[in-house]
Amino acid sequence: MILAAPVAFAGNWLIYASLLAPLARRARTKGRLEVDSILATFGMSFVIIGIMVSIEGGFFAYKYLSEPISILGSTTSLNRLVAFLVAALIGGALHIWLNHTRVGVAVRAVAVSTEAAGLVGIDVPRMSALAFALGGAVTVMGGALVSTFITLDASIGVVFTLKALIIVIMGGVGDIRGAVVAAAILGLVETAVATLIDPGLTLASAYLIFLLILLFRPRGLFGRSTA
Repeated sequence: MILAAPVAFAGNWLIYASLLAPLARRARTKGRLEVDSILATFGMSFVIIGIMVSIEGGFFAYKYLSEPISILGSTTSLNRLVAFLVAALIGGALHIWLNHTRVGVAVRAVAVSTEAAGLVGIDVPRMSALAFALGGAVTVMGGALVSTFITLDASIGVVFTLKALIIVIMGGVGDIRGAVVAAAILGLVETAVATLIDPGLTLASAYLIFLLILLFRPRGLFGRSTA
Protein backbone atom coordinates (compact mmCIF):
# COMPACT_ATOMS: atom_id res chain seq x y z
CA MET A 1 0.00 0.00 0.00
CA ILE A 2 2.85 2.37 0.83
CA LEU A 3 4.45 1.73 -2.54
CA ALA A 4 1.25 1.68 -4.61
CA ALA A 5 -0.31 4.89 -3.25
CA PRO A 6 2.26 7.37 -4.65
CA VAL A 7 2.39 5.48 -7.96
CA ALA A 8 -1.41 5.68 -8.19
CA PHE A 9 -1.31 9.38 -7.29
CA ALA A 10 1.12 10.14 -10.12
CA GLY A 11 -0.71 7.87 -12.56
CA ASN A 12 -4.10 9.43 -11.86
CA TRP A 13 -2.64 12.93 -12.19
CA LEU A 14 -1.43 11.96 -15.68
CA ILE A 15 -4.84 10.43 -16.49
CA TYR A 16 -6.56 13.64 -15.47
CA ALA A 17 -4.17 15.81 -17.47
CA SER A 18 -4.41 13.71 -20.63
CA LEU A 19 -8.00 12.46 -20.55
CA LEU A 20 -10.22 14.51 -18.25
CA ALA A 21 -8.73 18.00 -18.50
CA PRO A 22 -9.64 18.28 -22.22
CA LEU A 23 -13.18 17.18 -21.35
CA ALA A 24 -13.37 19.84 -18.64
CA ARG A 25 -12.18 22.56 -21.04
CA ARG A 26 -14.69 21.74 -23.76
CA ALA A 27 -17.72 21.05 -21.52
CA ARG A 28 -20.20 23.92 -21.56
CA THR A 29 -22.19 22.73 -18.56
CA LYS A 30 -21.47 20.77 -15.39
CA GLY A 31 -23.94 18.09 -16.42
CA ARG A 32 -22.17 17.60 -19.75
CA LEU A 33 -18.83 17.24 -17.96
CA GLU A 34 -20.24 14.65 -15.58
CA VAL A 35 -21.62 12.54 -18.42
CA ASP A 36 -18.42 12.77 -20.48
CA SER A 37 -16.16 11.97 -17.53
CA ILE A 38 -18.26 8.96 -16.48
CA LEU A 39 -18.22 7.55 -20.01
CA ALA A 40 -14.48 8.18 -20.39
CA THR A 41 -13.47 6.63 -17.08
CA PHE A 42 -15.75 3.61 -17.49
CA GLY A 43 -14.29 3.05 -20.94
CA MET A 44 -10.80 3.27 -19.49
CA SER A 45 -11.75 0.77 -16.78
CA PHE A 46 -12.78 -1.78 -19.42
CA VAL A 47 -9.42 -1.33 -21.12
CA ILE A 48 -7.64 -1.96 -17.81
CA ILE A 49 -9.84 -5.01 -17.11
CA GLY A 50 -8.86 -6.46 -20.48
CA ILE A 51 -5.18 -5.94 -19.72
CA MET A 52 -5.55 -7.55 -16.29
CA VAL A 53 -7.39 -10.57 -17.71
CA SER A 54 -4.50 -11.14 -20.08
CA ILE A 55 -2.14 -11.38 -17.07
CA GLU A 56 -2.51 -14.81 -15.43
CA GLY A 57 -6.26 -14.82 -16.03
CA GLY A 58 -6.76 -11.74 -13.87
CA PHE A 59 -6.95 -13.60 -10.52
CA PHE A 60 -4.72 -12.71 -7.59
CA ALA A 61 -4.68 -14.04 -4.04
CA TYR A 62 -2.24 -14.27 -1.14
CA LYS A 63 -2.32 -14.69 2.62
CA TYR A 64 -1.48 -11.92 5.06
CA LEU A 65 -2.42 -11.71 8.76
CA SER A 66 -5.06 -14.40 8.25
CA GLU A 67 -4.95 -15.53 11.87
CA PRO A 68 -8.39 -15.83 13.53
CA ILE A 69 -9.21 -13.53 16.44
CA SER A 70 -12.24 -13.22 18.70
CA ILE A 71 -14.00 -9.87 19.26
CA LEU A 72 -17.05 -9.66 21.52
CA GLY A 73 -17.78 -13.34 21.05
CA SER A 74 -17.50 -13.23 17.24
CA THR A 75 -14.62 -14.72 15.32
CA THR A 76 -12.96 -12.79 12.51
CA SER A 77 -9.52 -12.58 10.96
CA LEU A 78 -6.75 -10.22 11.96
CA ASN A 79 -6.38 -8.85 8.42
CA ARG A 80 -10.00 -7.64 8.42
CA LEU A 81 -9.48 -5.83 11.72
CA VAL A 82 -6.28 -4.22 10.44
CA ALA A 83 -8.06 -3.19 7.22
CA PHE A 84 -10.86 -1.58 9.24
CA LEU A 85 -8.47 0.34 11.50
CA VAL A 86 -6.28 1.57 8.63
CA ALA A 87 -9.36 2.58 6.60
CA ALA A 88 -10.68 4.53 9.59
CA LEU A 89 -7.30 6.25 9.92
CA ILE A 90 -7.26 7.17 6.23
CA GLY A 91 -10.81 8.51 6.40
CA GLY A 92 -10.04 10.58 9.49
CA ALA A 93 -6.88 12.00 7.96
CA LEU A 94 -8.72 12.92 4.78
CA HIS A 95 -11.47 14.65 6.76
CA ILE A 96 -8.93 16.69 8.73
CA TRP A 97 -7.02 17.59 5.56
CA LEU A 98 -10.14 18.78 3.73
CA ASN A 99 -11.43 20.88 6.61
CA HIS A 100 -8.30 22.22 8.33
CA THR A 101 -5.72 22.94 5.62
CA ARG A 102 -5.61 25.67 2.99
CA VAL A 103 -5.26 23.20 0.13
CA GLY A 104 -8.09 21.05 1.44
CA VAL A 105 -10.40 24.05 1.74
CA ALA A 106 -9.41 25.08 -1.80
CA VAL A 107 -10.40 21.62 -3.07
CA ARG A 108 -13.76 21.94 -1.32
CA ALA A 109 -14.24 25.40 -2.83
CA VAL A 110 -13.64 24.06 -6.33
CA ALA A 111 -16.16 21.28 -5.66
CA VAL A 112 -18.77 23.86 -4.70
CA SER A 113 -18.20 26.27 -7.59
CA THR A 114 -15.36 26.37 -10.09
CA GLU A 115 -16.29 29.91 -11.15
CA ALA A 116 -16.31 31.36 -7.64
CA ALA A 117 -13.10 29.49 -6.73
CA GLY A 118 -11.35 30.94 -9.75
CA LEU A 119 -12.49 34.46 -8.88
CA VAL A 120 -10.78 34.28 -5.46
CA GLY A 121 -7.47 33.16 -6.95
CA ILE A 122 -7.68 29.37 -6.63
CA ASP A 123 -5.94 27.41 -9.39
CA VAL A 124 -8.99 25.38 -10.43
CA PRO A 125 -7.28 23.02 -12.94
CA ARG A 126 -4.51 22.20 -10.45
CA MET A 127 -6.93 21.59 -7.56
CA SER A 128 -9.11 19.42 -9.80
CA ALA A 129 -6.11 17.33 -10.81
CA LEU A 130 -5.04 17.07 -7.17
CA ALA A 131 -8.49 15.87 -6.10
CA PHE A 132 -8.61 13.25 -8.87
CA ALA A 133 -5.10 12.02 -8.10
CA LEU A 134 -5.81 11.86 -4.38
CA GLY A 135 -9.00 9.92 -5.07
CA GLY A 136 -6.99 7.41 -7.08
CA ALA A 137 -4.44 7.03 -4.31
CA VAL A 138 -7.14 6.46 -1.68
CA THR A 139 -8.83 3.91 -3.95
CA VAL A 140 -5.58 2.01 -4.38
CA MET A 141 -5.02 1.97 -0.61
CA GLY A 142 -8.52 0.56 -0.16
CA GLY A 143 -7.83 -2.08 -2.78
CA ALA A 144 -4.61 -3.07 -1.04
CA LEU A 145 -6.46 -3.44 2.26
CA VAL A 146 -9.29 -5.63 0.92
CA SER A 147 -6.81 -7.74 -1.05
CA THR A 148 -5.55 -9.16 2.25
CA PHE A 149 -8.77 -11.11 2.82
CA ILE A 150 -10.48 -11.60 -0.57
CA THR A 151 -9.44 -13.04 -3.91
CA LEU A 152 -9.12 -10.28 -6.48
CA ASP A 153 -10.19 -10.67 -10.08
CA ALA A 154 -9.95 -8.20 -12.91
CA SER A 155 -13.58 -7.09 -12.77
CA ILE A 156 -14.04 -6.88 -9.01
CA GLY A 157 -13.65 -3.13 -9.17
CA VAL A 158 -17.06 -2.89 -10.84
CA VAL A 159 -18.73 -4.31 -7.72
CA PHE A 160 -16.90 -1.90 -5.42
CA THR A 161 -17.67 1.00 -7.77
CA LEU A 162 -21.38 0.28 -7.51
CA LYS A 163 -21.16 0.05 -3.72
CA ALA A 164 -19.21 3.30 -3.63
CA LEU A 165 -21.94 4.95 -5.71
CA ILE A 166 -24.57 3.73 -3.24
CA ILE A 167 -22.51 5.02 -0.30
CA VAL A 168 -21.90 8.45 -1.88
CA ILE A 169 -25.55 9.01 -2.72
CA MET A 170 -26.71 7.58 0.60
CA GLY A 171 -24.33 9.74 2.61
CA GLY A 172 -24.74 12.85 0.48
CA VAL A 173 -22.47 13.94 -2.35
CA GLY A 174 -19.37 15.67 -0.96
CA ASP A 175 -20.08 14.78 2.67
CA ILE A 176 -17.30 12.59 4.12
CA ARG A 177 -19.16 12.25 7.42
CA GLY A 178 -22.20 10.96 5.56
CA ALA A 179 -20.08 8.58 3.49
CA VAL A 180 -18.55 7.03 6.61
CA VAL A 181 -21.95 6.57 8.26
CA ALA A 182 -23.49 5.23 5.04
CA ALA A 183 -20.63 2.76 4.59
CA ALA A 184 -21.07 1.51 8.17
CA ILE A 185 -24.83 1.08 7.66
CA LEU A 186 -24.32 -0.74 4.37
CA GLY A 187 -21.73 -3.05 5.90
CA LEU A 188 -23.94 -3.88 8.87
CA VAL A 189 -26.97 -4.55 6.68
CA GLU A 190 -25.01 -6.79 4.30
CA THR A 191 -23.52 -8.72 7.22
CA ALA A 192 -26.93 -9.17 8.86
CA VAL A 193 -28.49 -10.36 5.59
CA ALA A 194 -25.63 -12.77 4.93
CA THR A 195 -25.79 -14.16 8.48
CA LEU A 196 -29.53 -14.35 9.02
CA ILE A 197 -30.94 -14.92 5.52
CA ASP A 198 -28.67 -15.80 2.59
CA PRO A 199 -25.16 -14.64 1.60
CA GLY A 200 -26.34 -14.43 -1.99
CA LEU A 201 -28.71 -11.60 -1.09
CA THR A 202 -26.09 -9.14 0.18
CA LEU A 203 -25.85 -7.24 -3.11
CA ALA A 204 -29.64 -7.23 -3.42
CA SER A 205 -29.91 -5.69 0.05
CA ALA A 206 -27.46 -2.97 -0.97
CA TYR A 207 -29.56 -2.08 -4.01
CA LEU A 208 -32.71 -2.09 -1.88
CA ILE A 209 -31.13 0.48 0.44
CA PHE A 210 -30.13 2.47 -2.64
CA LEU A 211 -33.71 2.56 -3.92
CA LEU A 212 -35.10 3.54 -0.52
CA ILE A 213 -32.62 6.41 -0.22
CA LEU A 214 -33.50 7.66 -3.71
CA LEU A 215 -37.21 7.55 -2.84
CA PHE A 216 -37.18 9.06 0.65
CA ARG A 217 -33.81 10.83 1.12
CA PRO A 218 -32.58 11.80 -2.36
CA ARG A 219 -30.17 14.37 -0.87
CA GLY A 220 -28.58 11.77 1.40
CA LEU A 221 -28.74 11.06 5.12
CA PHE A 222 -27.40 14.49 6.10
CA GLY A 223 -28.51 16.45 3.05
CA ARG A 224 -30.54 19.62 3.44
CA SER A 225 -32.92 21.16 0.99
CA THR A 226 -31.59 24.18 -0.86
CA ALA A 227 -33.32 27.53 -0.67
